[in-house]
Amino acid sequence: MDAYLLDWINLLLRFAHVITGIAWIGASFYFVFLDLSLVPPTDPALKAKGVDGELWAVHGGGFYNPQKYLVAPKSLPEHLHWFIWESYSTWLTGFALFTVLYLFNAQIFLVDKNVFDWSAGAAVAAALAFLAAGWIVYDAICRLFGQRARGDLIVGVLLFVFVVAATWVACRLFAGRAAFLLVGAMLATAMSANVLVWIIPGQRKVIAQMRAGQPVDPVHGQRAKQRSLHNTYFTLPVLVAMLSNHYGWLYQARHNWLVLVVLMLAAALVRHSFVARHKALVLQQPVPWGYAAAGVAMMGAVSVALVPSASTATAGASAPPATMAAVKAVVDQRCVVCHNAQVQQKNVALHTEALIRQHAQAMYQQAVVLKLMPLSNATQITDDERALIKRWVEAGAPD
Repeated sequence: MDAYLLDWINLLLRFAHVITGIAWIGASFYFVFLDLSLVPPTDPALKAKGVDGELWAVHGGGFYNPQKYLVAPKSLPEHLHWFIWESYSTWLTGFALFTVLYLFNAQIFLVDKNVFDWSAGAAVAAALAFLAAGWIVYDAICRLFGQRARGDLIVGVLLFVFVVAATWVACRLFAGRAAFLLVGAMLATAMSANVLVWIIPGQRKVIAQMRAGQPVDPVHGQRAKQRSLHNTYFTLPVLVAMLSNHYGWLYQARHNWLVLVVLMLAAALVRHSFVARHKALVLQQPVPWGYAAAGVAMMGAVSVALVPSASTATAGASAPPATMAAVKAVVDQRCVVCHNAQVQQKNVALHTEALIRQHAQAMYQQAVVLKLMPLSNATQITDDERALIKRWVEAGAPD
């Protein structure tokens, strides 16, 4: 019952995390598009009101005319919508899911003694410190270099170096799947902290200045725009890091840190292609599809680099047909420790031939295709043993 309840908590938290993440990323994408698509108003009345840019759009059977004021409007409206909880809810549900899956099961999910041999408690403390340190370093880079000449370029280069270093460290300390997730969570934490520490407080200061009849300091809007732009570039790298940890052949690669860096860089280039496209359409310039093409090419290069070697494929093809006895010997050694009569992880037991045959397709999917099982490869299943299961299932699970 405890495992069943934990699965339900996992499902509901994941569902809530996906919903809130869609809301947050969707809002981020929309406002970046809106900000880059605004054109100066031609109506003198709008100029007199302080409108700096406007956009006409049609959607859902109606016309919309969003307007942006330079720094702030002359007077505050009665009702003002705040985009706050999309960010906070995404981070809170994500951290809760991380706690349930990884922190409560650190010995299984965080620790891979073949990567780094330490206790579950130490791994939990290091994981939490990793998230906090990510924000501290990122924020320090923005504070120290963000307002300098060519500050955006300097910050971009330093952030890239930092993310590469953090990815390398994570893959040297944690199990591969956890390392990929932690890098994505580190960036997501910085995104949400941007909203909490800089964007929303800056907007509140602007409103307080307006209500007090004081001149509005434009630095708050400038800083919020800078951090919002960082957030939009982080979105796709975060998503690719979160999704890629579901594919064992990625995080179990020999140079898994490099795999993740290239995937995140490719995702950032794809995101930049959208940003550049918004600008190009407003300026009536050719759409710079080269960024997206470069990102796709980088992902293609990773897929080619991770293709199984020809020697492995030849060995598998020339091996004799797999038998139930051979498969059961592998399952007994590598799988039964977590899937037996007493312990049935995910309600799967594999301690008899009948149960192995019953779950053959699931074994094929989890151990051969995705390489997710055994978790963190705790029982050290070999590629030859995975190939044995593959041949057995593809042959129809013979005796």
